[in-house]
Amino acid sequence: MPIMNQQVAGHAFLRPLYADPYFPDQVVDKGRAVLLRLCERIEAERPSDLAALYVLTQAATEEFNLLETEFEAAGSEIETVAREEIAEDFGFVASAYGFTDADVEELIATREW
Repeated sequence: MPIMNQQVAGHAFLRPLYADPYFPDQVVDKGRAVLLRLCERIEAERPSDLAALYVLTQAATEEFNLLETEFEAAGSEIETVAREEIAEDFGFVASAYGFTDADVEELIATREW
């Protein structure tokens, strides 16, 4: 399903991670895919309030939790730079879909990284 939100469609998710050789592109690609699937779910399900949005973002955060093992297997990890960038992109997604008052920490409350 193509992303309909033009702001999201034009966004380069996780750009700083791609620019840093410490983060393997093949694993960052999987993280980018998690964020794009989140956008697709938001567009399909159209959450009506923050509580509904948090359910979707926290499910996507759990997918990032699973990627930690893949980062480690590739000699990397979800460390400070990655954590900040991932959180920032979750905040961007919330804002792009009109949830400008979303709490980034709540968006990723299920994180283990």
